[in-house]
Amino acid sequence: MKTLDPQPSPDRLYRDIRNGKIAGVCAGIADYYSLNANWVRIGCVVAALMFTPTVLVLYAVAAFMLPKRPENLYSSNDEEQFWRRYRRSPKETLGEARHRFRQLESRLRQLEYYVTSDRFELDRQFTDLENSRR
Repeated sequence: MKTLDPQPSPDRLYRDIRNGKIAGVCAGIADYYSLNANWVRIGCVVAALMFTPTVLVLYAVAAFMLPKRPENLYSSNDEEQFWRRYRRSPKETLGEARHRFRQLESRLRQLEYYVTSDRFELDRQFTDLENSRR
């Protein structure tokens, strides 16, 4: 009985059959690490020339064990770009996310300060006065 992944996960390694040459293992590795698939293939061939039995066995195991890449892996291009950046440079992506959250927190603090200030109440009263004149 074949079990299916209910939710495809972008942080999981898949075989990329659509862009693959043999079983999609090299294309899947290239996609996962945001590398050029041709360079991964060249590296695999060079490794196969030096360690033939080991590389062939590992490739066969990967082809058998890795699931095919689902078509709906990413919900949008923005999500795909995020995961590619994250896999390539997690620290940089985390730093970028941390910076964005700090900016949002700062804006939220400014908003809270304004809403709890006397100025907010005064502005609201002026707005109510203007609306009552109309």
